[in-house]
Amino acid sequence: MYILGSIILLIVGVLMLCFPDGVYAITESWKAKASNGPSRLYRIHIRVGGGVFVLVGVLGLVANIVW
Repeated sequence: MYILGSIILLIVGVLMLCFPDGVYAITESWKAKASNGPSRLYRIHIRVGGGVFVLVGVLGLVANIVW
């Protein structure tokens, strides 16, 4: 079960790293009437979060393989 969670974290993290505008379109764009797209800070924030997700996913996979 932990392997599945690690794989999901890895996939979500890669999507956040590669497509921060897509994440914005799905999660935030509906909240603003006059949306000019995500700000630079939002893109950085999403990419850092994606990096953390990827790191946790990889560490989870490694831990499951080792133990």
